[in-house]
Formats: sequence, structure tokens, C-alpha cells
Amino acid sequence: MIFVTGAAGFIGSNLVDRLLSDGEQVVGYDDFSTGMAEFVAPARNHKNFSLIEGDLLDTGKLTQAMRGARRVFHFAANADVRFGLEHPRKDLEQNTIATFNVLEAMRANDIKEIAFASTGSIYGEARLVPTPEDAPFPIQTSLYGASKLAGEGLIAAYVEGFGFKARIYRFVSILGERYSHGHIFDFMLQLSKHPEKLHVLGDGKQRKSYLYVGDCIEAVLLGFAASDAPIEIFNLGTDEICQVLDSIGWIAGRLKLSPQLTFSGGERGWIGDNPLIFLATDRIRALGWRPKQSIRQAVELTVDWLDANRWVFEKRK
Repeated sequence: MIFVTGAAGFIGSNLVDRLLSDGEQVVGYDDFSTGMAEFVAPARNHKNFSLIEGDLLDTGKLTQAMRGARRVFHFAANADVRFGLEHPRKDLEQNTIATFNVLEAMRANDIKEIAFASTGSIYGEARLVPTPEDAPFPIQTSLYGASKLAGEGLIAAYVEGFGFKARIYRFVSILGERYSHGHIFDFMLQLSKHPEKLHVLGDGKQRKSYLYVGDCIEAVLLGFAASDAPIEIFNLGTDEICQVLDSIGWIAGRLKLSPQLTFSGGERGWIGDNPLIFLATDRIRALGWRPKQSIRQAVELTVDWLDANRWVFEKRK
């Protein structure tokens, strides 16, 4: 049995569907703070899936729910980078303490294998670009990145101390079906209210890399299958970057709009916004993985899904 935290979230629900299609028995765990029941509706019709609503801070319920699993995919997190300074304890609790609780529940149930959704944000404003997994760590620039890095450290210590096997995945921003948080969501929400104008945080020249959710999941599953090493860390992203302005052009083009742009100014949209994110992905590519979707294709697929599922905007209010 496979145990998935954040099973009703964007990436987690897509992972659940893929595991079920591969014939796995899956137990999902989610507190629905950001996850949506609609995202797991297809899985709930599957005989090999069960869903437990629970908080990762509830150690007793978590430990009981995990019983019988052979592997954990820990994809639950608070991913609200932009507003992290408004509620700093949330990153600590939902990212770091929650990860500790997952590890302890695994230990109580003698489960040894974990896949962890980390982030490229842990590299801060890296001096080495594209940034490899063994790049020197700069000063952390966001509470989100710092809390995820702390989670990575805990996992590495459990590998060393308790014989765990871990795969840590440092993502760029993920796009695709069930996307419900991030710049495309924010831009489309603005355009739904006033299609003639769009306000952009920063100067629009921030350079970012993005990855389609299906390509992300392929890489996550490959990471376990390709090696018996106790711990492996993989960057996940494409071999291209785009400016925010490029993304705006693709979004507006897909929606057949020509909004007038205004900018808040500066190279950062907010405190902790990295003006350049570009990860080196040689490690995962050495295993034979290649993304099937370009950044532009991923953006357009995301726009199409959001345009066809506008109920998500109402749910996020």
C-alpha cells in the first residue's frame, strides 16, 4: 500500500491517479486546508483508494492511518511563499513539524521509504545558474524555502539514523490540470474581473522555469525505480526558462485578450521572490527522464484547464 499526504492537492491528486492506474493500493491523507474534494472525486470511485481526512499535526491519527503502508509520498505542504511573512508559524508547522510527524509515524509503523516534495526555493538567490543539486547554499530568502530545507535535513538524518530510503525532489513551479495556486491562477482571476488590464508584481522580467505536472510525476516515480541508494536528491525542471512577460503573452493569447499591463516595479514581486530560478536537471536526465511538455505548452494546458473549471476561482475565495 502507498500512503500519500496532500492527496487532495494539485500535485498529490495527480499522483494518486497515476498510482491507481499503475495498479497500486493507495491511502490518501489530507486536511483539505488547500486540497479540494473535486480533485479526488475520480479516485474515490476506485476500489483501491481510500481517503482519510486528517491533520499532519495529529500524530495519533496520522500513525494509525499509515499502518500497513510500504512507501510514503509526502506531498502535503503550505506552499504560500508570497504571504509567508504574514503567518511565519504556518511554514514551520505545516512544512517542518509536519515532516517530522510523518517520519515518526513511519518509524512507528516500520515503513522505510519516503518521497519528499521539496522546492528549488531552497537555493535562495543562487550564484550558480543553472543550479545543480550540490550547489553551495546561500542565505535563505523565504520562510517556505527554509522550512522545506529543514524538512530535507530531518529526512537525511532519518536515513542515516534509522535506515530509511529517501528520494527528495526539488521542484520548480509545477503547472497543469488541477493547478489552483500561483501566477497563472492570479493573472486569470484578475482578467476575469477586468479583462482590459492586468497588474504585475515586479517588473515582469523575472525569469522562471516551470514543469508540467505529468512530467513531474514521471520523474518522481523514476527516482525510486532507478537506484537502491539510501538517499537521492533530484532537481526537477525543464531545460528552459521564460520571463513573466512571456507567460503573460501566452495566457492572454490563449484567452484571446490584450490587456494593458501595469507593474509594481523592481526585480522582485515580493520579499523572497527569486528573480531567477533555473535548475540543472542532469541527475534525473541521466536516468532517461525527459519532459514531454515545454514551458509554453504547460502554461497553455494550465490556462485551458482553469478556463474550463472556473469553479476553482470561487473555491479559492
